[in-house]
Amino acid sequence: MRSNHVRLNCGITMPLIGLGTYSFPNDRNTTELAVHYALEMGYRHFDTAKIYGSEPAVGKALNEAICEGVVEREDIFLTSKLWGSDHHDPVSALKQTLENLGMEYLDMYLVHWPVKLKPWVNYPVPNEDDFEKLELENTWAGMEKCLEMGLCRCIGVSNFSSKKIESLLDYASTTPAVNQVEMHPMWRQERLRKTCGDHKIHLSAYSPLGGPGNAWGSTAVVNHPIITSIALKHRATPAQVALNWGLSKGSSVIVKSFNEERMKENMGSFDLRLDDEDMLEIEKLEEMKIMRGEFHVNETTSPYKTIEELWDGEI
Repeated sequence: MRSNHVRLNCGITMPLIGLGTYSFPNDRNTTELAVHYALEMGYRHFDTAKIYGSEPAVGKALNEAICEGVVEREDIFLTSKLWGSDHHDPVSALKQTLENLGMEYLDMYLVHWPVKLKPWVNYPVPNEDDFEKLELENTWAGMEKCLEMGLCRCIGVSNFSSKKIESLLDYASTTPAVNQVEMHPMWRQERLRKTCGDHKIHLSAYSPLGGPGNAWGSTAVVNHPIITSIALKHRATPAQVALNWGLSKGSSVIVKSFNEERMKENMGSFDLRLDDEDMLEIEKLEEMKIMRGEFHVNETTSPYKTIEELWDGEI
């Protein structure tokens, strides 16, 4: 197995750095160009979702590259996600995703959030009356059906706390291969990393730089004096330090930048080697949760009345 890949509990390998394709609003041409640039730089892991609106652009760019002989489909690792309005029928949702992408299968299909929304809710920020009672056992049975039908090679979850993982495992016939959550040097997810590790579930980090440039994000991670001093010590960039910290913890990282230079910079994080002193210094950083997901919190209609309930106190 190549050193920049991880073997998942479903038996397949996944590249440790993935290109995230969320942007708002999503511009199809910009996304297509970014995917082509990423392929040239060596990216082989691409992360999308129905709610991102980027599936058609990602699929078009990847299919063009495959047809031109730039890459083979078998060398691509493609992830998408089940939105909350599709919990009643994951199979149909995945078939639509595959149609959007122009692909025969996904490598990874994730439950995007542990939240069920009414079937017509196809916008990223739900309204107060958009929530329904989540029966995760039924959702997961649908995800397992996707796997049995060969529509995807692995299934997993996203934004699941330790408690939600443990609950899912009570009835799951197939253990999730991945749990994709926000994780970076200022939200280190110690408890969740242990829970996932105990069950051989790979933890994948989104917003591994703290989400700078996003509405919910912050530059606090890449601008923190400890991160910048470690970067100076290694003649690296703060982004490379933050990404290598995540990789050093055994996680994969989903990086979102459509800027060519930053995309190259992010791939360069593989070349950095943080030492024990660096890791100890990073452990001193005050935890700062970006609080992505607060739009699933509502005192009257959501199953989660506070952000703490959404994450079961793991914040």
